[in-house]
Amino acid sequence: MDFKTFYNEVVTDHNMHPLHKHPIEDPDIEMEGVNPSCGDEITVQLKVKDGIISDASFIGDGCAISQASADIMIDMIMGKNVTEARHLAENFIKMIKGEATPDEIDELGEAGALSDISHMPARVKCAVLGWHTIDEIIKGMDK
Repeated sequence: MDFKTFYNEVVTDHNMHPLHKHPIEDPDIEMEGVNPSCGDEITVQLKVKDGIISDASFIGDGCAISQASADIMIDMIMGKNVTEARHLAENFIKMIKGEATPDEIDELGEAGALSDISHMPARVKCAVLGWHTIDEIIKGMDK
């Protein structure tokens, strides 16, 4: 299977059948992320216990890339501590900027399928919307 086919399958599957697109009851933290250039918007919701993300979800609307990327992100951060989640967000953002090493991309698992977005400038903000939002949530927790 070529990389473009894999990318299309990943985005389509996560957009059409998101596992984590739903509100969670009584989230500890939630933050809205908006891409004003295209209108994508998501709200990331987390439950955090003892520094571990025990539950997470997102709600909102947007293009297939923003929704698929957010769903993949939630799948990756659940069960991780906030430091690990922030590390994944930083790696994802580096990957989209074309600055990640092959090892950092490998760490991202399925999210690595979105690496080619770096060659589509109009779609970069779509792909990083959820990741920037989780990064901002975690920075806020550090204060």
